[in-house]
Amino acid sequence: MRNMLDFSSWHTLLTTALGLLLASLLMVGIRLVFMQTIQRRQQRENRQINERLKTLIAAYKTLGGSFTGQLQVSPAHMRDLRRPAANPMSSLASAEGDPATGEEALAPLTSTQRQRRVRDAVEAALSDVILLGTEEQVQLAAQAAQDMVAGRSIETAQLVVSLRQFIRAALDLEPIAQHLPIPVQGPLRPGGSGGAGARRANADGGVRGSGGGAGVDMGAGGSGMGVATHPPGGDPADNEGPATSAASGR
Repeated sequence: MRNMLDFSSWHTLLTTALGLLLASLLMVGIRLVFMQTIQRRQQRENRQINERLKTLIAAYKTLGGSFTGQLQVSPAHMRDLRRPAANPMSSLASAEGDPATGEEALAPLTSTQRQRRVRDAVEAALSDVILLGTEEQVQLAAQAAQDMVAGRSIETAQLVVSLRQFIRAALDLEPIAQHLPIPVQGPLRPGGSGGAGARRANADGGVRGSGGGAGVDMGAGGSGMGVATHPPGGDPADNEGPATSAASGR
């Protein structure tokens, strides 16, 4: 170290100090570049993990947001419901079954607006799981999607259990105790569309509107009663004569 530092003259001392300064700046710059590169990579990985967890948590809420009621998802579409009406003979044959081949009778397809909303939400959640889920979750979601394409109702309980275990492990949460029973979970039921509330509000608005109209009509009638009418061709002064004399007599 002493051989590297030369203090024999001011020129050599200045040259040595500048060399040490440049070497220090170079080392600090290289360190900062490496630190920024590693930090950006970590931030990108954390962002990806957060987005993945956020998407899978939303899929978990959609696929397992209910414990009671109808836990199966019906894949029926409106076009499937219109086909029996368009071809009643085929619908009758499918309902009676084929005794020769031993085929069972098919249950009639029924669907409501809420069931169709549940189906759409479940299909979107399955698509997210297929995109960002683990290998097991992708297999379960793909099987459920194939069943829906084939026209069979599905249950999401097994996929919900896999999602719950993965999310808790990713968040460093302790696993749920085995002795704790958890009911079978099904798809989230969408909230009311506000149809009843809207109809009630429209009814209240109609009543208020009719009441306001009646008040306006009554006001108009009252004002009409207060206006003095004159016979056609008459003189207004003739009609005001008795009233003027009565007022002067008072």
